[in-house]
Amino acid sequence: MIRVLNAISDTNIGGAGRVIVNYLRYSDRSRFETWVALPRGSLLKAPLEEAGARVLEVDGMADRSYHRDDVRALKELLARERPDLVHTHGCLSGRIAARGCGIPVVYSRHSSFPVPAKLRYPPGRWVNKFVNEHYADRIVAVSPAARDDLIQGGISPGKVAVVMNGVAPTPSTSETEREALRQELSIPEGDTVFGILARLEDYKGHLCLTEAVRLLREGGRRAFTVLVAGTGPFEAELTRAVEAAGVGDTMRLLGFRSDVAALLNILDVQLNCSYGTEATSMALLEGMSLGLPTIASDYGGNPWVVEDGADGLIFPSRDSAALARAMERLMDSPQERAEMGRRARRTYEARFTGEIFAQNIEDIYLDILKGAK
Repeated sequence: MIRVLNAISDTNIGGAGRVIVNYLRYSDRSRFETWVALPRGSLLKAPLEEAGARVLEVDGMADRSYHRDDVRALKELLARERPDLVHTHGCLSGRIAARGCGIPVVYSRHSSFPVPAKLRYPPGRWVNKFVNEHYADRIVAVSPAARDDLIQGGISPGKVAVVMNGVAPTPSTSETEREALRQELSIPEGDTVFGILARLEDYKGHLCLTEAVRLLREGGRRAFTVLVAGTGPFEAELTRAVEAAGVGDTMRLLGFRSDVAALLNILDVQLNCSYGTEATSMALLEGMSLGLPTIASDYGGNPWVVEDGADGLIFPSRDSAALARAMERLMDSPQERAEMGRRARRTYEARFTGEIFAQNIEDIYLDILKGAK
């Protein structure tokens, strides 16, 4: 049995934590035992244990990649537990501790963002290259965009492997359930329903969407509804922007929703308007598993998930007019929408299932351990 200890410093449930949970659903438990080291009190503890992980709580670590006290605590943990391999999700402290204990390390980079100038040129480039290459045997980028960011920051291409995320299929709901939810949300009959399910952060592009909705309304379009689910630090500003644009009756801010699968089931088109950090959007994959077409920005990993004109449409990030045109196109073309949805489902099944993701990760584990012998 190969014992893999994941190290993650998140106290809340974010994208990286969801990746571990999804992996656990499809891991080969006849060969791999999954442990997770995380901050004491992290909200990730319960879902990880429910998914079958052995959770090891650590004092400290909370929402920070590096601290020397965390390195010390993790070295003590690793010396006591002796896993065969350490897989860190960020968490530089975990990489340093594992290297200090002589344990092979895999490091996953879960985000994509422009490389700052200080990392593009010496001496910052040299330091970045040393830290990342010395403290990891393999770096996993969750999209080609994330890989390119790493290489621009000085990382050797041969050190980086691209493993795009995979998710469990979103369960379908019945027509009766879908109609009940439409009525609950007061969606007019015949409306095209768009949806964006994302944390409310400025870089998620909700203001771009608000302006696109205003442009559509200004052009006389009325028969559409945009559902916005999620909470976050940008909530108050978004609420003000929607009110100022006068589109509150079309763009519905739903706040936190626990029924994400049910919401996805009543959408005609899903939206991703991000202009920051997006690598492989798990929300997009969940929608594609249902056969939803997507309109997505060209930022980060989105163009590697959505093929423009095939299973969705890609628009230039922050371009509200282009987003409005894409929305109008799919409002006016239900047949094209349906065909894109069918292709989206096929894309999901061919590239983004949980089984494919778990197999790709485990292949990296085996390759690293083979080289360590």
